[in-house]
Amino acid sequence: MLKNAVALVTGGASGLGRATVERFARAGSRVLLADLPTSEGHTVATELGSNVTFVPVDVLSEEDVCKALEETTRCFGRLDITVNCAGIAFPEKLYDFQNNEPHSLDSFKQILNVNTVGTFNVSRLAAGLMGKNEPNSDGQRGVIVNTASVLGYDAQSGLTAYSASKAAIIGMTLPMARELSGQGIRVVTIAPGFFKTQMTDYLPDKLAKFLVTTIPFPKRTGLPEEFAHLVEAVVLNPMVNGEVIRLDGAARFNV
Repeated sequence: MLKNAVALVTGGASGLGRATVERFARAGSRVLLADLPTSEGHTVATELGSNVTFVPVDVLSEEDVCKALEETTRCFGRLDITVNCAGIAFPEKLYDFQNNEPHSLDSFKQILNVNTVGTFNVSRLAAGLMGKNEPNSDGQRGVIVNTASVLGYDAQSGLTAYSASKAAIIGMTLPMARELSGQGIRVVTIAPGFFKTQMTDYLPDKLAKFLVTTIPFPKRTGLPEEFAHLVEAVVLNPMVNGEVIRLDGAARFNV
């Protein structure tokens, strides 16, 4: 049950992460909303009530993540659920022939660092704390839910870096689940399709409308609340483990 569970949600100040924080808080969980110090995390936590605590975290900082976990231990004595939603995205051509410029190596590294290394960093450290929990009747001690993207499978041109970063998260899922199974920790990845978030707001309106037409059903963008609903279902169903779940309305963005 989510009531009285303790959850850490990265990227929790906006988009999919905020929706997850809101859903957990409504269900009675104690939630650590982790996001950058420059984010709206403190304001969001205040708006959502006493069940939510903001912890400033750069997911690439071992020190920041460890401090957040120390705060979790100090306040609640344990960690049951970790949801990794922190991520960035921006398009860039592999080679811009019009301007005679290759893809920036720095921007490629930045996207892989935040999306992939950040997810790995939080998961590896959170697993250590969850592994200290008393197991339930199934032997479960915790759940890690990571966020990939359908673009880790079939991305458009100009999204090589983003696709690579999300494909790596997809690839980490099964070996992480197998390794942590000995401690009773499940690992599941959700791969959303075209969702209405701040990250997708950069798309030109014409392109956004076209992408919606390629979605079989329902023909609309996904809602952050629908992502959060699936996170909750994953946490509550002990048989879901080591799996990547596409949440995309049967879309295949082969354009």
